Amino acid sequence: MDERINALDEKMKKAYDYLTEDLATIRAGRANPHVLDRIRVDYYGTPTPIQQVGNITVPEPRMLQIAPWEKTLIKEIEKAILASDVGITPTNDGSVIRLVFPELTEERRKELVKDIKKKGEEGKVAVRNIRRDGNDSFKKLAKTDISEDEIKDLEEQLQKLTDKYIKEIDKTIEEKSKDILKV
Repeated sequence: MDERINALDEKMKKAYDYLTEDLATIRAGRANPHVLDRIRVDYYGTPTPIQQVGNITVPEPRMLQIAPWEKTLIKEIEKAILASDVGITPTNDGSVIRLVFPELTEERRKELVKDIKKKGEEGKVAVRNIRRDGNDSFKKLAKTDISEDEIKDLEEQLQKLTDKYIKEIDKTIEEKSKDILKV
């Protein structure tokens, strides 16, 4: 495969990976440690990922438990969770923090599916923008010593790549939507 196509493939893969990471933070009524991925705790003046200041476990299907390495961090972790967009109030017993995930209502599930589909569309737009940029760069190559057939071949390879990633995004969106709608 041409190195130009490889570079575009890499960009499309990054767009797809970003989407899957973004979808992992959407809670589906079950406890998922990934909902805490974006939360930063003030650790001696440094914003630190919550995973680096404590042990996160899932003792029950709808509960996350955070056991900080240092007991003095409990207040900081609580403050960070409350300030985040997780939407769950933490409870602590002095040594661990618990997050109990409520059951999702039917209405909330449908809202989440709409949100997921919107994120999927944004992912597809990102992939299509990469395709457009690639095709533009191929057209600029036409002014150099590359034949039209070679450019057509590059464009076809790029279209196949685009189709592959769009299909992957559709599949990921469908799986996540089914997961959310499952009671």
